[in-house]
Amino acid sequence: MVPSDKDEEREERIEMDIIVDTYSLEEQAMGWCAYLDDTMDFPFEARCAMEREESPLEKGETVRVVGMSPTEPTLSQMFVTVEWMDRELGVPLRQLESVEASGETKQAIADWHYWLDQ
Repeated sequence: MVPSDKDEEREERIEMDIIVDTYSLEEQAMGWCAYLDDTMDFPFEARCAMEREESPLEKGETVRVVGMSPTEPTLSQMFVTVEWMDRELGVPLRQLESVEASGETKQAIADWHYWLDQ
């Protein structure tokens, strides 16, 4: 992916709210996980924007996101738990875009996507 144009407001939020006081990559990943968990209003509706090898979702499918997944977070992958085909499973947040979600939830998802694109 091509890096996005710099968004100063988003950059400040990431530096001052999400990864502030972190000293390792693992701590940054935990900062992101905490931010996403605290900021996103679960449940919300999302659509699969891209297919990923590690996920059964197909582009265009709509799912209900019910929480953060217990999967270990990394700086390149955060998983959320979705309701899909009468069960719950973890999928990468990267592959989702919000359909019906609060402004805070949309912002948190956009922050994560921005981080990955940089």
